[in-house]
Amino acid sequence: MIPLLSAFLTPARHLPPPNLFNVLTLTRQQKERWGLAALAVFLVSAPVFVQAPLVRAWPWLSLALTPLWVALALTLRRRPAQAIWGDLLLGFSWCWLAGSVYWGWFRWEPFYHLPLESVGLPAALWGISRRRGLIGHYFYLGSLLGTAVTDGYFYLTGLMESWRRLMVIEPALAGSVFHQALGQMQTPWGIGWAMLLALLLWGLGVWALRRPAHPWQAFGGAVLSTIVVDCLFWLAAILS
Repeated sequence: MIPLLSAFLTPARHLPPPNLFNVLTLTRQQKERWGLAALAVFLVSAPVFVQAPLVRAWPWLSLALTPLWVALALTLRRRPAQAIWGDLLLGFSWCWLAGSVYWGWFRWEPFYHLPLESVGLPAALWGISRRRGLIGHYFYLGSLLGTAVTDGYFYLTGLMESWRRLMVIEPALAGSVFHQALGQMQTPWGIGWAMLLALLLWGLGVWALRRPAHPWQAFGGAVLSTIVVDCLFWLAAILS
C-alpha cells in the first residue's frame, strides 16, 4: 500500500505535469520521460483497435509481424538518439507475441490468458537483473501487471463463462452476453472491486511516473493504460 499512498501524498518533484505554459521549457530528459509514458499508453491501448481484429481474422499474419517489431526495435537501439524508443518497442514485441498466440488460438479459455501473456517474464527478469533493456522490460512488466489485475477482476466477479461465450459465438450475438456480464458488474460486489482495482492501478501508475528514471515512465504508462483499455471494453459492452 506504500506506493499507492505515496502517489497521492508525495509532491511530484521530479516530473511536473506539462501544460500550455511550461511545455516549451521542459528539459530534454523531461520530454523523453513524458514521451515514454505517452508511447507506453499508446502501445498498450492501440492493439485493442489493431491487433484484436487482425489476430481474429489472420492469426498467422499477426504472429508473423512479431519479428518485424523486433527488427525495428533492434535497428532503433543501435542509434543513440533513438535507443530508448527501440528499447520500449522491444518490450512491446513480447506483448504482441503473447497476444498473437493467445487471441489467435487459445482465446476461448480465459485460464490460459495470464500464463501465455507471461511468456516474456523470464527474459524480462533476466534483463532487469543484469541492468539491460530496462525500459522495455519495465514496460512489459507494467503491461503484465495490468493484465493480471484485469483477469483478477474477471475471476472475482464470475465473468469467466461470459468470456468463453464471447469467444465462440458470432459477433452479431455478442450483445446478450455483454448485457449479462454488465448485470454481474453492476452489483455492489462488481462495482466495489472495480473501484478498488482501478484505484490500485492509478496509484501505482502515478507513483511510477513520479520517479525520475526512464524505465519507470514506461512502467507507469503501461499500468495506467490498463484503465483506458478496460474502460473501452466497458463502453463496448454498454453500446452493444
